[in-house]
Amino acid sequence: MDRLTEMEAFANVVDQGGFTDAAKKMGISKSAVSKHVSSLEARLGARLLNRTTRRVSPTEIGLAYYDRARRVLNDAGEADALVTSMQSAPSGLLRISVATDFGVNHLSPVLSEFLQDFPDITVNMVLNNRYVELISEGFDMAVRIGELEDSSLRARKLAETTKRMIASPEYLEKHGRPTKIDDLNNHKLLHYSNQSSGSVWRITAPSGEKRQVRTSGWLSVNDGQSLLTAAISGLGIAYLPSYLYSQAMDEGLVEDVMPNLPMETQGIYAVYPPGKFTQPKVRAFIDFLAQAYADKDPAIW
Repeated sequence: MDRLTEMEAFANVVDQGGFTDAAKKMGISKSAVSKHVSSLEARLGARLLNRTTRRVSPTEIGLAYYDRARRVLNDAGEADALVTSMQSAPSGLLRISVATDFGVNHLSPVLSEFLQDFPDITVNMVLNNRYVELISEGFDMAVRIGELEDSSLRARKLAETTKRMIASPEYLEKHGRPTKIDDLNNHKLLHYSNQSSGSVWRITAPSGEKRQVRTSGWLSVNDGQSLLTAAISGLGIAYLPSYLYSQAMDEGLVEDVMPNLPMETQGIYAVYPPGKFTQPKVRAFIDFLAQAYADKDPAIW
């Protein structure tokens, strides 16, 4: 007899609490289920079930075997589902969470091409500047920038961006340009309140030493574009990714405050729920983004 079928029959008897309900679950006769279980016990040389006129329950050996058998059956089911999904065209509703700044500037512009390539997918892109719980809030994936929090989620790096301290020429003329990291304590710092590091900037000194600078007390905003606007207006120094400030820098609206510091690099990641296989619509979008962002220069993007 087929080994997986024997396992399935035994596992269903345990799950359903008897042969009759197991037979209904499998769509076969009660005698066929009994034959599969008996064959399994004979092959293993062990009694797996205690049978009485009132109930059926696993023996101690049967319970240990059940745990391993259920894992094998789940793996087999996922393997079948993987093949099916890989052969099916990506379709359905794709819910994406992304920070407002990045979504507006770099995700929205490529969506039209993606939807033309995959007409059976509909996209619901939610722009916000908070950390969303993907599974509990019903998202298929998120695009996140910077250091990822430890979690069970899977992640794929799509690209990189760089991060610099920037300020307007007017601000630097009025307040002076900091020449060393400690000088930042005497400047007006514009803080992104949703960053994972809290109210500190993590900065690498020319020596390679990692330093922290506190930023609370002047202006905190949970939106990067608003911080850029504040910096352009001369309100202080902002620490932003290049995809936000690169155009303003090209136009002379802001300058690199401390060009002597090593350039900080941040990863841009697609984050999605764990599992042995990925939904076709999610895999298709991640592959598309990886290709769309492949040639981006992190120093200006």
